[in-house]
Amino acid sequence: MSRFTSMLQSCSCLRQGYQIHTQIIVHGMSDHNDMGSRILGMYVRCKSFSDAKNVFFRIDLGYTSPWNWMIRGFTTMGFYNNALLFYFKMLGCGISPDKYTFPYVVKACSNLNSLSLGRLIHESVVSTGFEMDVFVGSSLIKLYAENGAILDAHELFEKLPVKDSVLWNVMINGYVKNGDLKRAMEVFMQMRYTEIMPNYVTFVCVLSICASEMGRVLHGLAISCGVDSESPVANTLLAMYSKSGCLYEARKIFDMTPRTDLVTWNGMVAGYVQNGSLVEACDLFREMLSAGVKPDSITFSSFLPSVSDLVDLKQGKEIHGYIVRHGVVMDAFLKTALIDIYFKCREIEMACNVFNQTKTVDAVIYTAMISGFVLHGMYSDALRTFQRLLHAQMRPTSVTLASVLPALSGLASLRLGKELHGYILKYGHEGGGYVGSSLTDMYAKCGRLDLANSVFHRMPVRDVVAWNSMISSCSQNGKPEEAITLFRDMGLKGENYNCATISAALSACSNLPALHYGKEIHGFMMKGSFRTDLFAESALVDMYSKCGDLKLARRVFDLMEWKNEVSWNSIIAAYGTHGRVKEAQLLYQAMLEKGFQPDHITFLAMISACSHAGLIDEGINYFRSMTENYEIRARMEHYACMVDLLGRAGRLDEALNIITSMTFEADAGIWGALLGASRNQGNVEIAEVASKHLFKLDPQNSGYYILMANVHADAGQWASALKVRELMKERGVKKLPGCSWIEINGISHMFVAAYKNHPESAEIYLMLKNLLLDMKKEGYAPQPYLSEHPQIANV
Repeated sequence: MSRFTSMLQSCSCLRQGYQIHTQIIVHGMSDHNDMGSRILGMYVRCKSFSDAKNVFFRIDLGYTSPWNWMIRGFTTMGFYNNALLFYFKMLGCGISPDKYTFPYVVKACSNLNSLSLGRLIHESVVSTGFEMDVFVGSSLIKLYAENGAILDAHELFEKLPVKDSVLWNVMINGYVKNGDLKRAMEVFMQMRYTEIMPNYVTFVCVLSICASEMGRVLHGLAISCGVDSESPVANTLLAMYSKSGCLYEARKIFDMTPRTDLVTWNGMVAGYVQNGSLVEACDLFREMLSAGVKPDSITFSSFLPSVSDLVDLKQGKEIHGYIVRHGVVMDAFLKTALIDIYFKCREIEMACNVFNQTKTVDAVIYTAMISGFVLHGMYSDALRTFQRLLHAQMRPTSVTLASVLPALSGLASLRLGKELHGYILKYGHEGGGYVGSSLTDMYAKCGRLDLANSVFHRMPVRDVVAWNSMISSCSQNGKPEEAITLFRDMGLKGENYNCATISAALSACSNLPALHYGKEIHGFMMKGSFRTDLFAESALVDMYSKCGDLKLARRVFDLMEWKNEVSWNSIIAAYGTHGRVKEAQLLYQAMLEKGFQPDHITFLAMISACSHAGLIDEGINYFRSMTENYEIRARMEHYACMVDLLGRAGRLDEALNIITSMTFEADAGIWGALLGASRNQGNVEIAEVASKHLFKLDPQNSGYYILMANVHADAGQWASALKVRELMKERGVKKLPGCSWIEINGISHMFVAAYKNHPESAEIYLMLKNLLLDMKKEGYAPQPYLSEHPQIANV
């Protein structure tokens, strides 16, 4: 009998197990209670549940062992509900659980995220006296730690008289999973004062939360403990150094580690990509293939972002072909990476194909599609994709919500934005940094800076993204002084600026305009790490241009060590806005010759420059080149620019045809451009068409009413002008006074229409009067204000 017992314990092959079971039956030992339980255990270890079930129902179930084997089997195979069902059936049969029962029952509760049921099991553990058992205690601590009850885990941990390395590791890992990294390190240091030596599991856990300085210390400790060559430790060290930007040390570990481990290759590839060393990532990927190492989905998920950043569509398609040919498992992360690369390479149809061919779609893949549509200004498509996600009864993540909010900003849909905000509040996502920042941006772009400010100040933690969003919102909504103030407050609160912060602050200086503030920020950039930052330097070019100093803008551009599409767009737009169209065109050609691909911003700058210079046909050619040659979908702002271009040339019918041929609804900006052009050309009929849309889209904007009234007044249609003013009065629309800034000797002066608060207002108005007299002498005949007409004076 002892021989069969030994054979059953060592058996892991089902075929061999059948042979042993047959021999036991032949020798007449199968009816023995202990032997029946051991046969059951053998089938459970061999994962043959049909055989295990048959044995279970044929043996004596009056003791614990058979039940334990079935509970263990179900838990190991992931059938957690079945494991708990057998546990409660065991109790119903009057069988008492033992110390071998509870670890698997608790594990089942943990994997089902059922903390309440786990607590109930804990009470049974206490009542049966097994709480102090190291294995039972470890399972309970893991249950609490992995389900957010870290204090309960710590309390039980402190009670246990004997703590082995497994128990210490469970506790450290629990704190890591709960985000309490400081406490995790404290527990690790406590472990160091005991006789328990940390093993490779311990180092994998603590190294995952370390920066380079502490990581180097732990690296030395791992060497002294002799676990540094263990594959999981080496891989974690590699990831730690990569995360800290120490690629030399990461590569040194990679070169010293046996390269049979795919995780090591994946870690090094990911390290290069995360640190922007895209060429090195490509070289290592090729080396990996040459070495005969077969990449998996994690390899491609790590590597594909480098292809996206390089906008290398050819290589992206080659990799996609390799994935299909070699049957690489297409998990959610790999599908997301493929969708991302196709969107960034402007292959929208291919991205949609990857999405549509995916049988099981989760929130991560939906989020990739939403972000891709937003990237290309396809806001309606992004919103429809989000609605599909909700209809599929999926719960959007914080990243999903942060991705779809810019679509609502682009559509200027305040109503939908408020509805989504309600959803965010309902499910507790508002506290997330990215969601809060996106909400701020959405409200600001929908013209509700008050609500944007309210969201910003309610955020429990304001990271750099939140600050940047608020600074940009103020700058873009006519509050540049507030943007500059926020920029200063951010520094005073100890928040670190990044390139986006500098860009937003420089944009505020452009809108003020305040050249002296801009020069101060330029000085700050020169002293710090932003001296060679592409985006910050591009914003600097834009600021100098908008503050009227084209010479300094060009100087900054020429001194840039590296240039990208953003840099070229900034200088092209600078020359365009200054009326230097020929120079802008030469820069556009130089950009192409340098190998840079124009994007939607480049073409917007070129069409705008042509519009201001009256180069109608050239502007149309740029629009066609964008949509036909470069296959860039025209956005709302491109159509607005085209309407302005044609309107300035008096080609209002063509402008109206462009609006009606658009694949999406025109916004107030486009109809406003048409209305302005109609007034300049004296076309009352088309002005009426534009105004009807404007009064629906933006009924509280006084400018559109005044403009339409002026169209009628210019045509001598005083009765119609009176109707517009009366409509304005009925709707309670108030005319907001215009304002402007001018900088003299480093001081910005703000002027509001008809205000006389400036200390030198008397001298200023006297100068204006003299200028008007000089203009009249030259033949200028000013048009009368609407308020001077007797029919409108009292409206």
